[in-house]
Amino acid sequence: MFSNYLIGLREGLEASLVVCILIAYLVKTGRRDALRPIWLGIGVAIVLAMGFGCALEFGSQELTFKAQEGLGGSLSIVAVGLVTWMVFWMRRTARHLKSELHGRLDAALAMGTGALVATAFLAVGREGLETALFVWASVHAAGDGTPRPLIGAALGLATAVLLGWLFYRGALRINLARFFTWTGGMLVVVAAGVLAYGVHDLQEAGIVPGLTDLAFDISGVIPPDSWYGTLLKGVLNFQPDPTVLQLTVWLLYLVPVLTLFLLDPGVTAKLRGRKRAESTSG
Repeated sequence: MFSNYLIGLREGLEASLVVCILIAYLVKTGRRDALRPIWLGIGVAIVLAMGFGCALEFGSQELTFKAQEGLGGSLSIVAVGLVTWMVFWMRRTARHLKSELHGRLDAALAMGTGALVATAFLAVGREGLETALFVWASVHAAGDGTPRPLIGAALGLATAVLLGWLFYRGALRINLARFFTWTGGMLVVVAAGVLAYGVHDLQEAGIVPGLTDLAFDISGVIPPDSWYGTLLKGVLNFQPDPTVLQLTVWLLYLVPVLTLFLLDPGVTAKLRGRKRAESTSG
């Protein structure tokens, strides 16, 4: 449930910030007449994201077991790829998001109503589609048959909307770059678990071999149906009996991606500048 709450909070807050920036800019520049097209674009984006999520859920139920596992595994890998890209993109652009959106909005205002609708739709729609896909993949990975993952995602989105409103009202100020760094790091850990479950789905579908080759089995120590087993699975997508391929993929994703994400780009730039200075002086 926590992992889905984190997904809803992280993705929802990005969308909320985009909406707040767009609305605040129009209000401050005296262009309240442009608010209706913006809200129209946002509404269409939300409907599209919800429709996409429903299509994934109900469409997959009509498939055979192997087809469901194959689809689930494939979409889990796609979702991890999109979320990884999004995490790194937000890490780089969090400080400059406002100026970037203002530039797009100025261009859209000059082009007319259709451009405003498209700007809001594209800004929010991308986040909505990513959220729908990753939440679906995470819920599919959890597979506990309870509504808790969806409740977690819904609570995360609700929290994001509240935070966005507080940002707009000026009642809340936080370091967004630091916030997205911490939540991005946690999301990479969640994504690693979703990726491992995606590989397991592909193994169950017969697309990838090695389903019976277990790396270890500690189900006796951490029973999947125990409260702590459920907690670990809900937070980290932990599995007490992963296959060798699952464990390998988990490590190959988590270690390098988390290391690259946590590297301070400022420190890297300073080191490069120092090396250039030394080579020039030499």
